[in-house]
Amino acid sequence: MRVAVVGATGAVGSTILGIMRERGFPADEVVPFASPRSAGRRIDHGDGELTVRALAEDAVDGFELALFSAGSAISAEWAPRFAQAGAVVVDNSSYWRMKDDVPLVVAEVNPEALRSHRGIVANPNCSTMQMVVALAPIRASAGIERLVVSTYQSVSGTGQRAVEELHEQTAAIVEAQ
Repeated sequence: MRVAVVGATGAVGSTILGIMRERGFPADEVVPFASPRSAGRRIDHGDGELTVRALAEDAVDGFELALFSAGSAISAEWAPRFAQAGAVVVDNSSYWRMKDDVPLVVAEVNPEALRSHRGIVANPNCSTMQMVVALAPIRASAGIERLVVSTYQSVSGTGQRAVEELHEQTAAIVEAQ
């Protein structure tokens, strides 16, 4: 199996690569993709190294699986290209989550939804994913009529620029005191 990891140099992408390595994911080839500024960078993977590639039209062919964690804009543009080239895309961004023709899947809760995919599968955000795993047995045995939930999301989920902005804002507040 040939696997693309899109967003491979980010926090989530590097975690995906690490878990694949630790668990011996059965891939014949893993190809990391990231921004053009990261292209050519070498990253450790298993007993060797992988060379990061930039996304390009001629780079999407030949993958059976593409794992996306590069943000909504990248997913909107590139996930359909990988899917049209034959890959099953699993997207971690928010872009595909509310699309009627894209299954929103939590493997422990609704794995049957995978049967209806048309090349792209979305997953919910981290808070929702954890919550529905815990709620599924309650719903199955007793039912749930209504649920009101408040969550507080980490700024890091928005990306490195948001973390830097938070750092700058926090420093400005501290300096003003």
